[in-house]
Amino acid sequence: MPARHRTRWTVALAAATVLTLGCGALPDDPTLPDDPAPQPNAPQATASAEVDGTKTVEEFQRDARGAVGQAERYWKAVFTDSGVAFTPVRTVSPYRNTGDLACGPEPIPANNAVYCPAGDFIAYDADWAVTAFRRIGDAFVFYLLGHEYAHAIQARLGIEHRYAIDHELQADCMAGAYLGDSVRSGDLTLADGDLDEFRTGLLAVGDPEGQPWFAPDSHGTVQQRTRAFFNGYERSLDACDLS
Repeated sequence: MPARHRTRWTVALAAATVLTLGCGALPDDPTLPDDPAPQPNAPQATASAEVDGTKTVEEFQRDARGAVGQAERYWKAVFTDSGVAFTPVRTVSPYRNTGDLACGPEPIPANNAVYCPAGDFIAYDADWAVTAFRRIGDAFVFYLLGHEYAHAIQARLGIEHRYAIDHELQADCMAGAYLGDSVRSGDLTLADGDLDEFRTGLLAVGDPEGQPWFAPDSHGTVQQRTRAFFNGYERSLDACDLS
């Protein structure tokens, strides 16, 4: 649904190029529960029974579908406001192991989530995503998939950056704008603690201390990612330098 407080902006009519895009993974943790895993290429994650009696896989699946659906509605409305046709992401595919899915010639690694421009799809490690959902909460699912959908929008707009960190921080800002605008419009409702869940999720995906900002896989420090996300959340797309 259109967000009432969404800022109108002009879509750049540039050809999308094939970009190497990915979301930073949560740190590996050998103490995580070893749940039964989903089958690759399944339409939705099918991993495991509940851990604490409340955060079930069924709830994760519902939140994941809701996050993608809301992102699609949001960006369709933004494009429509700019007079440009919108094409939704072709598919969202959970997977289990490195190599279950590939983006062009490159296998998609485990413990990760990515947008692949070559096939126009979002993929996420279902075990990893369900574990993050249980650790952090449902708000993280909306951030995670909102970030990857933002990469799809960057591809549609032909946005390129010299450094990966700029691409990632812009996607964080765009994810923040999508969520903030959706809350202000009433399309999403924040529960108590959801803003803290966003902060906790950003804490988990920040670059390790000491990682060079210009490294090919740099996504931004915790402080940078948090600032980018909440700039978008509070100021909408005006904060994300898309025009």
